[in-house]
Amino acid sequence: MNGVLLSVRDLRAGFMAGRRVLAAVDGVGFDVAAGETLALLGESGCGKSATALSILRLLPAAGRVLGGEARFEGRDLMRLTEAEMRAVRGGGMAMIFQEPATSLNPVFTVGRQIGEALEKHRGLRGSAVTRRATELLRAVGIADPERRLTEYPFQLSGGMKQRVMIAAALAGEPRLLIADEPTTALDVTIQAQILELLRRLQTERGMGILLITHDLGVVARVAHRVGVMYAGEIVEEAPLDAFFGAPRHPYTQKLFAALPDLARRAARLETIAGQVPSLAAMPTGCRFAARCPFAWTRCRDESPLWLDLGRGHRVRCHRAEEVPKGNARPPAAAARLSLPFDVPPPSGANLLEIDALRVHFPIRRGVLQRVVGHVKAVDGVSLELARGRTLALVGESGCGKTTVGKAILQLIQSSGGQVRFDGKELTGLPRRVLRPLRRRMQMIFQDPFASLNPRLSVEAIIAEGMGALGVLPAAADRTAAVAALLRQVGLDAQAAQRYPHEFSGGQRQRIAIARALAVQPELVVCDEPTSALDVSVQAQILNLLKSLQDELGLAYLFITHNFAVVEYLAHEVAVMYLGRIVERGPADAVLHTPKHPYTEALLAAVPAPRLDENRALIRLAGETPSPAQPPSGCHFHPRCPRAMERCRAAYPEEREVGPGHAARCHLHPA
Repeated sequence: MNGVLLSVRDLRAGFMAGRRVLAAVDGVGFDVAAGETLALLGESGCGKSATALSILRLLPAAGRVLGGEARFEGRDLMRLTEAEMRAVRGGGMAMIFQEPATSLNPVFTVGRQIGEALEKHRGLRGSAVTRRATELLRAVGIADPERRLTEYPFQLSGGMKQRVMIAAALAGEPRLLIADEPTTALDVTIQAQILELLRRLQTERGMGILLITHDLGVVARVAHRVGVMYAGEIVEEAPLDAFFGAPRHPYTQKLFAALPDLARRAARLETIAGQVPSLAAMPTGCRFAARCPFAWTRCRDESPLWLDLGRGHRVRCHRAEEVPKGNARPPAAAARLSLPFDVPPPSGANLLEIDALRVHFPIRRGVLQRVVGHVKAVDGVSLELARGRTLALVGESGCGKTTVGKAILQLIQSSGGQVRFDGKELTGLPRRVLRPLRRRMQMIFQDPFASLNPRLSVEAIIAEGMGALGVLPAAADRTAAVAALLRQVGLDAQAAQRYPHEFSGGQRQRIAIARALAVQPELVVCDEPTSALDVSVQAQILNLLKSLQDELGLAYLFITHNFAVVEYLAHEVAVMYLGRIVERGPADAVLHTPKHPYTEALLAAVPAPRLDENRALIRLAGETPSPAQPPSGCHFHPRCPRAMERCRAAYPEEREVGPGHAARCHLHPA
């Protein structure tokens, strides 16, 4: 490592609430050296992003830096004028924001947004700007950069928008890069490419990186040191090997314990009771005491000082010497649930059967809107799902997973094929016939904030389906059922009178689950229900889903790109690419002995939350092709590292490669 680029000492920042200032960052301090990556890790609401925005002096209007210093290359940023800070931002240090879709200006082209930084910080003009912007896009792995410069953000995929953000951040050749959740909610393949890109650019340029994340796998892949943040304070700081080998703070150990994996399939994941304290009610002692299994009287009365454990490892905990070392995850006892209505007993019969399902969207052009082609979002999918089982549907964004889920529930019209639910054909049914079946099939959407009506109370949201589908017609019965459902999903019954905006992301997802369960379903389509959630909240949701399945015999179609969740929850796995299933079978077989090169690439791209992982990264060339113009032959062959001439000529038939395990690949001849 080289010299220190950024030195933060006793940084304090907060937000105005009426006439009070509520502290969100309280006494934070750390260093970042040139060529080093420091990861700030913790749950949402712990102050990670507020710390980064305070350093760059980009807090929103209600934000205030209350004290401390942040020295960049020896200059205290808190004492610079705004004009001097504008030169530092982008030129000396730059930031990649968490959500590129909202950070990129929708009315300017990609070239204009990158060019702005080149003009400001590199003094380039005219054709020199275009040449350098093209070089930057090519450096971040965007194909055909000349064309992309003329496009707008809405024309790019999520992964490409994130790459544009990185290119814009690098335009000023910063010495320090702040990356705020740069891979959240991206596919594992795109995430792997982004992380590899950041690591390569750091090596080439000697940049320091402050990485903000809640993903332990990302930390393991790119960080050199880790700072664990909780409720506005850093509670543990350690080199990477000590962090993964012997974490000492109870909060850090709880984060490890909440991670799902195959070995814990039969057990509940350990969760962290309660929530991060609100800014208005910060405890006087250790801020983790209310959720800590080791807390005693001193913890609640006195804030702990730093304890130096040697070799750059330090921790803030009164009982650090007594807390067991390591990140072992003890199993927790399973909980049983009881709902306020009768449910059918689980059985092994197939509840759902899909045969050659197709969903093709017409492409219309011209004044007369003639059909000139079709987007083949789903192109011949066949699946089976038994009662009480979980089928995970995995693949990159845009492969058709969500479309399959909506077509099963008849939320969108299919173009062909069959969907049989409990032996009854659903496709083509008139609405009056389909309506009684709605109560038996429900969906949990990816974004609970967007899927919950902000104008309705939680009670009205959950009871709405009951009234519409004739479940518990009496209003008093529905009120009692809503209270019981809220308790079952881990929320207080008083939450019924509140509105969606008053809850955290994990709590809103629990409300969405309660709404789905309210009409006594037998099949639940879960569309990325844990995407972008903290590991602690994810563990709570997974425990809830597993308990409900054990108790009620629910069948889940679980749409996700999180393979840790698949390992823990799924019984069977189907891998989807460009509208078709390329591999399916038992979870153990697909995840540990994959037979399709695409499955192998997906699994190799998953960042594992441990340091003893020696898997080689399989790099997939380019982006997923357009489903409007799929490649000839095997759709995967343009990106496949093992493609043959035969792959370009004909799409492979499905072949049995093991007991219940099938793949569509020419590498496995009949």
